[in-house]
Amino acid sequence: MTSKENISRQMKKIRSKDTKPELILRSSLWKHGVRYRKNFSSLPGKPDIAITKYKIAVFVDGEFWHGYDFEEQKKRLHHNREKWIAKITRNMARDAEVNQQLTEMGWKVLRFPSKEVIKETEKVTSVILEAIKNNT
Repeated sequence: MTSKENISRQMKKIRSKDTKPELILRSSLWKHGVRYRKNFSSLPGKPDIAITKYKIAVFVDGEFWHGYDFEEQKKRLHHNREKWIAKITRNMARDAEVNQQLTEMGWKVLRFPSKEVIKETEKVTSVILEAIKNNT
């Protein structure tokens, strides 16, 4: 198997919804009595979790795809470097556009890196619960 075929196989495994971090966070919110819509397509960016009652949009972002610590990531890109830099830069710009659109619509936007959701689920849940408390 060539390197290109191997990368292609790996890319097919990447999920856009119902990822492990999303499931963990949704479960935690549900246990705290928070009711939400998942992958809410009525809003820009289709938030992973939309708490419609309080107008809170939550995104669980993959670190690579959304450019967390992007300057460090760039150093590790070797294959198709220019393509990946352009793609991730565009993703970051799209995230900013979506944040602005949602804010203009009166929504509070919360974004969390997926690793933070996994490692610090209660902390992330607390941030969301605090946002709900402040929106009541």
